[in-house]
Amino acid sequence: MGAIIQELCVTPEQAGRVDKAVQALTGRSRAQVRGLVQHGCVTVNGAPCASDFTQVVAGDRVAVRFDPAQGYPEKATAAAGAPFRILFEDAHLLVVEKAAHLLTVPTLKRETDTLVHHLQTYVSVGRRRLGRVEIVHRLDRGVSGVLVFAKNAAIAEALREQFAAHKPEREYLALVAGRLAADRGTFDQWLVTDAKSIHRRGSPRPGVGERAVTHYEVVRRLADATLVRVRLETGRRNQIRVHFAEAGHPVLGDPRYAPELARHPRWPYPRLALHAGLLAFTHPVTGRPVRGEAPLPREFERFLGGGPAAVAAGRKG
Repeated sequence: MGAIIQELCVTPEQAGRVDKAVQALTGRSRAQVRGLVQHGCVTVNGAPCASDFTQVVAGDRVAVRFDPAQGYPEKATAAAGAPFRILFEDAHLLVVEKAAHLLTVPTLKRETDTLVHHLQTYVSVGRRRLGRVEIVHRLDRGVSGVLVFAKNAAIAEALREQFAAHKPEREYLALVAGRLAADRGTFDQWLVTDAKSIHRRGSPRPGVGERAVTHYEVVRRLADATLVRVRLETGRRNQIRVHFAEAGHPVLGDPRYAPELARHPRWPYPRLALHAGLLAFTHPVTGRPVRGEAPLPREFERFLGGGPAAVAAGRKG
């Protein structure tokens, strides 16, 4: 028997996590659906689905292609309690969701409890020779969300070239202090590092430092804070935090940039209100699109009081 293809157009009632749509389509269990996703059997609007947590909206086309004679068991995942979650993995690279409290890589203090250390252990378990992970980009400690790591130097370099050319799609959600007046906007500013600290700031003169471009749109306004969706055109260190802080709307919970304004009585969490929710790029070997999405953190849901559906609806107050 050949491959079976099942398709559906997502209805408003089916909007949400893609695994629920695939369950409705196939009648399979959550674990079986996760296996289908991990084996590349599920696409959303023609692009491979990287995670069973991927969000779909009304009108999206979900397709499942599988051989009924073949098993698609759920793949091994990170150890219980690990501060990361695998969103996509193959022989060449890893797409993961990082917990907010975790450093991506060690600082000069040579910490060993970092994401790269945890991934090095993950790819080495059960092997006679150590596996390998190569750093492509980073997220600040205090920021949760999606990153990609390579499994060899050549793949890492190919991915870094994509980032240098601003090709990957990178989308963040941030809760910032106060109510932004404009529904959307762009920060286009040169950033420099303060000589007396590691802090970044806007350059006093255009052309001095590194150009940083950040696009944003308002998702929802609250009485004293704003939820924004942020798209990076460049990926400079701390650029989102600096841009919003210098505009008078720092990211909530930021201890470095405009910390007095960044304090909020309903954000008591020891993390930044910044989440890398989406990373999409072209696979360096297969040429196919890879898309990693991480659901809205619980701290955001509690603060907003409306859960992820309120964010997906893109309400503006």
